[in-house]
Amino acid sequence: MSAQRSVPTVVAVVSEELFTEFFSDEDAERLRAVAARLGGTFLRVDRLTDAELAEARIVITSWGIGPFDAAVLASLPALALIAHTGATIKPFATDALFDRGILVTQAGAGMARPVAEVSLTFTLALLHRVPEMHNALRCGDGWYDADAVGVQREILGTPIAVIGASRTGRAYLELIRALGAEALLVDPTIDADAAAALGAELVPLDEALRRAQIVAVHAPTLPETHHLIGRRELALMRDGAGLVNTARSWLVDEAALIEELQRGRLSAAIDVFDEEPFAADSPFRTLPGALVTPHRAAGTSQGRRRQGRIVADEVEAFAAGRPLAHTVSRDQLSSMA
Repeated sequence: MSAQRSVPTVVAVVSEELFTEFFSDEDAERLRAVAARLGGTFLRVDRLTDAELAEARIVITSWGIGPFDAAVLASLPALALIAHTGATIKPFATDALFDRGILVTQAGAGMARPVAEVSLTFTLALLHRVPEMHNALRCGDGWYDADAVGVQREILGTPIAVIGASRTGRAYLELIRALGAEALLVDPTIDADAAAALGAELVPLDEALRRAQIVAVHAPTLPETHHLIGRRELALMRDGAGLVNTARSWLVDEAALIEELQRGRLSAAIDVFDEEPFAADSPFRTLPGALVTPHRAAGTSQGRRRQGRIVADEVEAFAAGRPLAHTVSRDQLSSMA
């Protein structure tokens, strides 16, 4: 039997730290086995330029990779599949990539559960006025003013609006339904029966904003969803209501939200911002009714390994000539953040 050639056929452009987070020993071995099946070896690099990759058939990507433009693709003449460990492929997908017929797949499905759990955590925190009380105790010299904090509520029976029946929106719906919330769903792409099957009442956006105690944003990034929640929409929300955003800042007019938070009329829990990291003097650092996290909603150890497993599954399916489960087409790019 001839010795396996040392040319890389499967290449992971992923930092060593992230590669360990994404891929268990078993899944890493699956990648090596696919590389051998394709007649070469597996290679992990930090940058595409770190090695000669003329025979690479599969490239695994992560955050921070640059566009696969004509120049990059010229150095990868055998490339047939890009398997992305994250969700959006916008930072690197180009027309040249799709023009060449290269398949692109991504692992966003692995991120739905952790993001939904953070959305639920945010929801419960806002209902129980945790940000206001936490900030009052840390910044003040007394106990706390119950009247200033606002009414504390349970999730049971509370109307919660879910804006978008995305993967994450559906996972969040499942969680809040299990805790007895009254689920309202806003999504123009589904009908009332489909919403009912998800355990939610389908309502127009304005009605959802007026009725809900918590508004959780899970819509896709489209031209028509830019600032979907703007000054007019925020004004429709009831006094004391809360906004949860673990999706994209694109969906919410950040300046208008800050104004409402400064007035103390609404509260908010947010994982995504127009500027990341936000400035040292950002109002989000001091607003008493705001709970903020640094774009880490999907960062669980289980979620990372789930993303790696999805990538390994897709790579194996490709090598075996089976259909892929998570491909992204050129047309789908417009709905990605």
